[in-house]
Amino acid sequence: MTLSVLLAAAPSPEPVGSLGEAAEQAGNAAGWVEENWSTWLSTGLRILLIVAVAITLRYLIRRALTNLIDRMNRSAQAVEGTALGGLLVNAERRRQRSEAIGSVLRSVASFLIMGTAALMILGAFKINLAPLLASAGVAGVALGFGARNLVTDFLSGVFMILEDQYGVGDSIDAGVASGEVIEVGLRVTKLRGENGAIWYVRNGEVKRIGNLSQGWSTAGVDVTVRPTEDLERVRKAITAAAETMAKEEPWSEQLWGPVEVLGLDAVLLDSMTVRVTAKTMPGKSVGVERELRWRIKQALDDAGIRMVGAAPLETDGGSTADPAAGVAAPSAYASATSPQSLATAPIPRPT
Repeated sequence: MTLSVLLAAAPSPEPVGSLGEAAEQAGNAAGWVEENWSTWLSTGLRILLIVAVAITLRYLIRRALTNLIDRMNRSAQAVEGTALGGLLVNAERRRQRSEAIGSVLRSVASFLIMGTAALMILGAFKINLAPLLASAGVAGVALGFGARNLVTDFLSGVFMILEDQYGVGDSIDAGVASGEVIEVGLRVTKLRGENGAIWYVRNGEVKRIGNLSQGWSTAGVDVTVRPTEDLERVRKAITAAAETMAKEEPWSEQLWGPVEVLGLDAVLLDSMTVRVTAKTMPGKSVGVERELRWRIKQALDDAGIRMVGAAPLETDGGSTADPAAGVAAPSAYASATSPQSLATAPIPRPT
């Protein structure tokens, strides 16, 4: 097959447009760019302005929140170790609470600012936001149903921290567990129980909280004495012991009020109970109760007042108890001639 035959069989190339058509297309493109360059420039400048304002606003707000948290921490450290500092929450509790609040506020501020900026940028590109917002709403509902426990824990933790329901160092009763708070988080609160166990309590599971470390506590002691004792002597002995305790350290700081003898709490045939209470520093009621019992017992012993369950006092003659008092009485059946023995004797067989 010759070269001429191959060339004849090959397809002929399409005719190339003329130079005039190329110039016309270039002119149309230049005209389109000239018509839209102002729109592009305004859109770009608008997007640049939105991003700059969003970044600047986010930086200023986060900086203001950080300065506020640092000021709160410095004010807590300034009163720590003073007489006023003993009445306030400790520095670690305030630090964790302020850091948690600051983290939540910074996250919320960043989400709102950057989310608004993103929507404004999409609006600048002439994008219809209605389908996007509808899809985001459906995704939010699905996430809410799927992770409702996580959302509940987070929201409960936020309100617990904002309302200062408890903090590090507080002794609380959370229903599902009780103990001393060692860490407060947005999702989980960590407690140390009485036996040293660490409990992780989800904030969403806490239905009620009893804080034993806020305000003040009440120390209550029940003194049980015999019903034959003189109540006025009992009152004087308890009052003297309480006044002596209130003047000594460290009980003078832990007692926030006088020790009060409320009166008889119960009267029985073999005992009567005298109720004694005192207002104490939060979390110190157990120690005050133990010291009160110790001192009241010593005061009653010195006054010769017998408590229920105590050993009987010895008389002046020093007489001892009859050793035969614990021996049982002889049985009537021990004597063969007693009527009881004769009545139980077998009947002889008739002859």
